[in-house]
Amino acid sequence: MAALVVKRSVRSLCRMYALSSPSATSHLSQQAQTCGYSSSTKHPSKQLSTADIKKIPDAEVRKSVFISQSNDVFTNLALEDWIYRNFDLTNHHILMLWINKPSVVIGRHQNPFSETNVSALERNGIELARRNSGGGAVYHDPGNLNCTFFMPRARYDRKYNLTLLTRALYREYGINAELSTRDDIVLLGKKISGTAAKLGQPNAYHHCTLLVNSNKLHLGASLAKDNVEITSKATASIPSPIKNLVDVNRTVNIQQLLSAIGYEFLRTPATQLTDGGRELLMKQRGFQLINPTDKWFPGITELRENFASWEWRFGKTPNFSVQKTIQLKSAGEHQHEMKVKVDVEKALIKEISLVLPNHEPIPVVSDMVGRMYNEDCFHGIAEALRGANTENMQQAMGL
Repeated sequence: MAALVVKRSVRSLCRMYALSSPSATSHLSQQAQTCGYSSSTKHPSKQLSTADIKKIPDAEVRKSVFISQSNDVFTNLALEDWIYRNFDLTNHHILMLWINKPSVVIGRHQNPFSETNVSALERNGIELARRNSGGGAVYHDPGNLNCTFFMPRARYDRKYNLTLLTRALYREYGINAELSTRDDIVLLGKKISGTAAKLGQPNAYHHCTLLVNSNKLHLGASLAKDNVEITSKATASIPSPIKNLVDVNRTVNIQQLLSAIGYEFLRTPATQLTDGGRELLMKQRGFQLINPTDKWFPGITELRENFASWEWRFGKTPNFSVQKTIQLKSAGEHQHEMKVKVDVEKALIKEISLVLPNHEPIPVVSDMVGRMYNEDCFHGIAEALRGANTENMQQAMGL
């Protein structure tokens, strides 16, 4: 009981500091107002060498926890990108905590049509977003907590960040999670967190998810793929069995976990996984509730529009082809098996063809060429060809 009282006391002091510290608020305001975003914006501070940054003692590095007040996936991706592009992180490390409405987020180099059924997502009102980092597809909803660690590239340490999260889980709930060889966080052999990173110069960020009480049925349905053959060189996700934290401890909830992770971050030195306790907590810049608007982050609206655009979400898709087997009836009710093939370039239909065994592909003339690709469009093409059992078509195919 004594330990519990001490922990609450420390948190109360830190919360008072975070809300009342004028230095924390003025620092954020100054950086936000002086580091306006544009396509040519350069980092505001003189870049130090990797060696010089590594020489900075932990005592000279301050930390902030930013809690986004937006639940819009595109706004939060824009905020993440804005901080990465504009903040001077040399002596200031940041943890951003954010929660999205239902959405599927794919990696920068992924094919959305290989990871989910885009048409089904649209029908169900679930956003499809593409982030700026690599890695695989993930499902977000209010039962999933997102964490982004910002630091100079020279101080990037993925295992430090993930271990910090496992320490918070153990300190707050007694949950003994572990790191996998793929830098996922696993619990009882099942994945509770995926991870990805953006490494640039001079800044870097590492972000991950934490499944707290996510809707598993919606998660599975949202990441279900269309039943077609897709040939693509895009990065493919690696499916893993998952678990929610509430599956092992019913008392876990998003807001309490958010607080626990934030305090763990603030009480831990910049490079050492030791406990700085109350003394270190009181030196940090504390918690900041962030309203991601142009007033505080000039140009963030433009960034959001870019993340929400069709050109970014779909136009960045690596070229791919889609095939599906159909049956075509000919004279005498004999059925011929063939494949409908659609080649897609920058998410636009480039060519439609029919493929028979031991035959060259037969081009199909269609006004669908040049249109945006999606699953409903493809199945419409397949159905139209399946029903086009004309004499001219059979003669062209040699049936």
